[in-house]
Amino acid sequence: MGKTVLYNLVNMTIEERIEQLRNQLHQYNHAYYNEDRSEISDFEFDQLLKELQALEKAHPEYQDPSSPTQRVGGSVTKNFPTLVHAERMYSLDNTYSPEELENWIKRIEKIHGASIQDFTCELKFDGASINMTYVNGRLQKAVTRGDGTQGDEVTANVKTIKNVPLKLQGDYPPQFDIRGEIILPLEGFKQLNEKRLAAGEEAYRNPRNTASGSLKLQDSSETAQRPLQCFFYALAGDLPYTTHWESLTKARSWGFTIPESMQQVSSFEQMLAYIKHWGEQREALPFEIDGIVIKVNDINIQSQLGFTAKSPRWAISYKFKAEQVSTRLNDVSYQVGRTGAITPVANLEPVLLSGTIVKRASLHNADQIEKLNLRIGDHVYVEKGGEIIPKIMGFDPENRGELGASIRYITHCPDCAAPLERIPGEAQHYCVNDTQCPPQLIGKIQHFVSRKAMDIDGIGGETIALLFQQGLIQNIADLYRTEKEQLLPLERMAEKSVNNLLAGVEASKKQPFAKVLFGLGIRHVGETVAKRLAQHFGSMMALSQATQEELLEVEDIGEKIVASLHAYFASSAHQKMIQDLTNFGLSMEAQVQEQASNKLTGKTIVVSGVFEKLSRNELKKTIEDNGGKVGSSISSKTTFVVAGASMGPAKKEKADRLNIPLISEDDFLKIL
Repeated sequence: MGKTVLYNLVNMTIEERIEQLRNQLHQYNHAYYNEDRSEISDFEFDQLLKELQALEKAHPEYQDPSSPTQRVGGSVTKNFPTLVHAERMYSLDNTYSPEELENWIKRIEKIHGASIQDFTCELKFDGASINMTYVNGRLQKAVTRGDGTQGDEVTANVKTIKNVPLKLQGDYPPQFDIRGEIILPLEGFKQLNEKRLAAGEEAYRNPRNTASGSLKLQDSSETAQRPLQCFFYALAGDLPYTTHWESLTKARSWGFTIPESMQQVSSFEQMLAYIKHWGEQREALPFEIDGIVIKVNDINIQSQLGFTAKSPRWAISYKFKAEQVSTRLNDVSYQVGRTGAITPVANLEPVLLSGTIVKRASLHNADQIEKLNLRIGDHVYVEKGGEIIPKIMGFDPENRGELGASIRYITHCPDCAAPLERIPGEAQHYCVNDTQCPPQLIGKIQHFVSRKAMDIDGIGGETIALLFQQGLIQNIADLYRTEKEQLLPLERMAEKSVNNLLAGVEASKKQPFAKVLFGLGIRHVGETVAKRLAQHFGSMMALSQATQEELLEVEDIGEKIVASLHAYFASSAHQKMIQDLTNFGLSMEAQVQEQASNKLTGKTIVVSGVFEKLSRNELKKTIEDNGGKVGSSISSKTTFVVAGASMGPAKKEKADRLNIPLISEDDFLKIL
């Protein structure tokens, strides 16, 4: 049929009518959500949408993933794939007072070497962070923040959010990422709960968690029923804009909802005025905010300031004073982590705090307990640190527990009764019985199978605990001894799940040495340190026999890590477990793919732009595989820049100023 059949009401083909309807609906959406005007009534809009749905259903050959009908939902996602962010989604450092904010400005001006006058102030929305990728003006994918490095793809659900543009307009770049916060407005949250209560269901606790949970609903039509909105706050990637303000102004013209509350400021006094205004007006907003985000406006200065391990140096969050409530301290329990660290936990009379029921709060360590001078039975003041983690701020002197009920920090492990030790210079106590203490053993195995370590599919934390309690595993090596006949009789272990578990364990034998080393869970040996040690020493044998001097030669390795490594390898139980893992076929030597060559040794290389043959992440891995170091920003230490299409003009200008060579993707590959 196609173009040979005319649409029966208008002198056009079915395909042309479908395209006309899509364009009209996109335009009506843009006018409503970005220009605050209605060009058509809700009834008329719904009629056009129903017509488009009917035509698309009758003619699936004209399906388009960017069609306005995608907002209705209907696709079902059983498993949300994990995707790596092209650029990491960092969290923000927090500040709670004008003095702290002023100190932040002084710190970044010291790094910059000059006064910084140009900033933006934005509301910090309390929702779920999202990264969206647009290609040729169409939404290609949407990925949750996750751990900042990778998140879950939730594109089908995000398409149902009415103010998320599916098709852009104007002079948008051919490809870019944009970040935003998905929120549930207070009125929508109220109506959602009214429906749940009327249906005899439990009410949702708060808008933030409900918004986040909405993104992981398997049926996107359910997500479509929730009145979610998305406010966008940053473009990511190399784009031709010199300021953050300019980039978001352009994004608004393409169809993105950029809050009108965003403001440019040129002085500390203007920042404080903005904070004061919204601190007073926050209760009148139709959605929840938990602070103000302040950013350096100049993108070139942002690039110079760079990032810490967790946060951008050029942005900070000013948090409003947290809500505080009073409740009774019933008792204190102690948790044992996988490294043996002991964390005291206050068990509280349940109380509503910032939209959630709080029953427990961390007391951190013995010093904190001594400082607070608490007694069992005290009525304590609880607030959420950064409005996220509950913490005890003090007690009500008029409503205290018995004098003899003062909290005394324990001296022995609550699980294995081994004496606790406190390492000089550290605040926490540790159970050093790491080869026999049950929660440590379970925690180490859970860490070993985790995504960043051995990434073993088909086995989660609860399964690990079950296998341990049943006596089937006592340490990491026991995973490779488990057999199908042992697993099938266990609760929730059907044949399919058992087969998946065993297949995941077998597949993990192919993981590289660096992941095996990280998976062992040696105290202070994180993912980056494990990779550096694996690259430097090349094998578990060489690492286990390395002297203090040899270990200190490795970048980022200090005396604390050295002491931890020596203590780990001195244990006969650990030596036997490593030998068992070796016998089971796990990689105990760095493979060729971990260090393809040393051609880039001593070189720091920055990757910038869009490439044809390799992705940015593949280029970065290639640099590391050949001995090089990937730089996060251009500086005098940069050896050269691998420059692709759409490289930002600010980066190019900086490279030219510092006489840093720019080479193409092909030239880089020729070097190797």
